Amino acid sequence: MNPTKIEKDFDCLEFKQQAQEEISEDIKSLIPKEQIKYLRQKAESSSLGEWWKSIKNRLH
Repeated sequence: MNPTKIEKDFDCLEFKQQAQEEISEDIKSLIPKEQIKYLRQKAESSSLGEWWKSIKNRLH
C-alpha cells in the first residue's frame, strides 16, 4: 500500500514554532516579572482574549 501525499495549505507545527521563536525573541531581555506581564497582555489581546477573560471570571 502506497501512502498518499497530501499537500497542506497550513502547517500547524511550523506556525507554532514561528510563534514560539517570536515570543522568545521578544522576551529574551525581560526579567521574569516583565515576561509574565508580556505573556498576560498577549493572551488578553489575542483572538481568544474574551474567552480567556470569561474563564478567569468563572474561577473567581
